[in-house]
Amino acid sequence: MTTEDISDGTAPGAAPAAVRDQEVVRVSGLRKEYGDTVALDGVSLEIRAGEAVAVMGPSGCGKSTLLNMVAGLDRPSAGSVRVHGEDLGRINETGLALFRRRRIGMIFQFFNLIDDLPAIDNVALSAQLTGTTARQARRRALELLDELGIADRRNVYPAALSGGERQRVAVARALMNRPALLLADEPTGALDSHAGEQVMDLLIDLNELGQTLLLVTHDQRLATRCAGRLVTMADGRITGERTLERSA
Repeated sequence: MTTEDISDGTAPGAAPAAVRDQEVVRVSGLRKEYGDTVALDGVSLEIRAGEAVAVMGPSGCGKSTLLNMVAGLDRPSAGSVRVHGEDLGRINETGLALFRRRRIGMIFQFFNLIDDLPAIDNVALSAQLTGTTARQARRRALELLDELGIADRRNVYPAALSGGERQRVAVARALMNRPALLLADEPTGALDSHAGEQVMDLLIDLNELGQTLLLVTHDQRLATRCAGRLVTMADGRITGERTLERSA
């Protein structure tokens, strides 16, 4: 992707360009308890349009729980999550699923592709679930796969794709509905070093085109290459925050 791909401020794979500094995510006093275990303890975080924020910390520190809360995949015990001004706690489960499909894109460590569908249909399905016709969805899916350099693999099933190719399909699926926010949970964790570098480059390109990004990672290199801000966590709390200069 290049800046020439932008039309009216919209990257083909990214969300419609939001005004810089517009609030996309506001997490306030977030607490999550699982029985006697406190996974999140008073977490507050704000993310502005166009930012790339990485959350790091040891296993069990609460970073994936935080990501799930921002995605609306889990409900907090206390506190609130707002995405583009919408209080997720005030939306019922049906409305939340629709909101998530339309406004939030997710990239998972282990891809979460449907084995019985070829690449193009894995990508197109998320748009069809929001009411887009199959023909329109497949057209956009092909455009995204082309932008990500794997249009020639569109009819290949996940089992026959490399790890890097599967993650690119997953990225295309996440971008299918032009989400306002892209969430990535250990996006290079299941990849070899070469495929991991390709995914890092892709995330950088998307963010430079205006995509707001929140990623969770154990990988210091991923954080410093892809993010402009690093948030560290331990024991369910945010313990530090600093601006990053992207490394080469």
